Amino acid sequence: MKQLRVNIRRVGLFICLLFALLALYGVYSLTNYGSRWFSTNANTWLRSAKKDVIPGDIYDVNGVLLAGSDVTETETGFTAVRRFNDDALIRRSLVHVLGDADGKVANGVETFMAHALYGFDQTIVERVRDFVSGARRKGDSLTLTVDSALSRYILECMEGMGVQAGAVVVMDWKTGAVLAELSCPTFDPSDPADSSGGTGDPYFNRATQGLYAPGSTFKTVTAAAVLSDPQLSSRSLTCTGSFAAEDQNGQLREITDAGTDHALGILVSHGQIDLRRAFRVSCNSAFASSAVQLTDAKLKKQAMAFGFDANFLFREIVVENSSYPEGARSPWDVAMTGIGQSTLQATPLHLCLIASAIANDGIMMEPRLLSRMTASDGSVRPAYGMRIERKVFEDPEIPALLREYMYDVVNEENGTGSQAALAGWRVCGKTGSAEVDGQEKTNALFIGFIDDERAPYAVSIVLENMGAGGEYAAPLAHDIFEYLIEHLQNAAPAL
Repeated sequence: MKQLRVNIRRVGLFICLLFALLALYGVYSLTNYGSRWFSTNANTWLRSAKKDVIPGDIYDVNGVLLAGSDVTETETGFTAVRRFNDDALIRRSLVHVLGDADGKVANGVETFMAHALYGFDQTIVERVRDFVSGARRKGDSLTLTVDSALSRYILECMEGMGVQAGAVVVMDWKTGAVLAELSCPTFDPSDPADSSGGTGDPYFNRATQGLYAPGSTFKTVTAAAVLSDPQLSSRSLTCTGSFAAEDQNGQLREITDAGTDHALGILVSHGQIDLRRAFRVSCNSAFASSAVQLTDAKLKKQAMAFGFDANFLFREIVVENSSYPEGARSPWDVAMTGIGQSTLQATPLHLCLIASAIANDGIMMEPRLLSRMTASDGSVRPAYGMRIERKVFEDPEIPALLREYMYDVVNEENGTGSQAALAGWRVCGKTGSAEVDGQEKTNALFIGFIDDERAPYAVSIVLENMGAGGEYAAPLAHDIFEYLIEHLQNAAPAL
């Protein structure tokens, strides 16, 4: 009997422990995922509650109205129909940021910030005041960090280039403010049947949800890992035009540099080369061999420091998590990862964060979309402040060296990103040309920034199936940087 009582107590304590753990997990989940659960289309209560509230307006950083409401009184109450900006190009360039009235775009401002737009952040005093006065309940108006004119310009550039699918992200690397976030193909939220005619799903936000092989833009990460290893950082490399490594089956497989064509007898080799020049000319052989010598563990550690495999829980933006390849890996797999291929995947937003962290002395800021929240009575609500997402480097010399490497890519002879150069400004960058798995097509990529606190702008570009990054993505980066200097210098949004 005594033993039975002891066992009952143990079972009781175990059950209590399980309930305690469940409660702790509930608090953790609400804290980290509450806004995501609240804004989901599966929240039927939210859909019903929206019918009794006039949604707040949405403005860009310059006060341009992006979304408002046409309110019509009815016998049973009222109807509020969402009305977007009068300019069709502005509507299409920002539809993936804002979302649409039908909720076809996941995690746009219209859904992810519904708690503010539909008045759920109102205080009890505000709700009682509206009830007593008989005023229609109206949600908060939001001023975003995005610039509608910049977004419009980028969309014009992309469509002028014939881009069918891709994404562009522009950020302030000092504050994390997102100035532009475009995804193609796009569509008009005022007329959903009017899409840009590109390839793929026009409702899918490639900037935050699209996962791409980063190609040679990942060489920034590989270079950072090499620079962190004193034994590897100072060594001289020999590029013979190819590098061979064993795959999972023990077969030697070759990695060659861009332009090599054995069938035509063309072999691109760089001879004796150091890491800085290898980065400038984007030498695959040098970076593939460096990755193997680093080991997969060290390369993965550096990638994780940049945010690969991290569970990004940003307060104002939902982004798919970038991933580093898992499992037992052959030297060939590691070599391919070193040049940004293999099963490595990253979102355009994350690639922009990587560029921003290098520009900002290794400090990666949390990306932000919300500049100000204004209540229906005109008062400004307290908003989130800036937040450091992570510190990528302990040694400040490494991001300083990477900035020099990226400067060379754009400004020195034979640099692959020379078409991004801008007279009078210190533009730094890295091109990428990523092979699309199973297809004879190449995505063009570019990440970069203006290395000047007067114009702290970073950009990432992914153009699907366009070709070489230096030929297509770098010129677009130049046009964006030029626009930023001419129109937005000293006008970065305050958060």
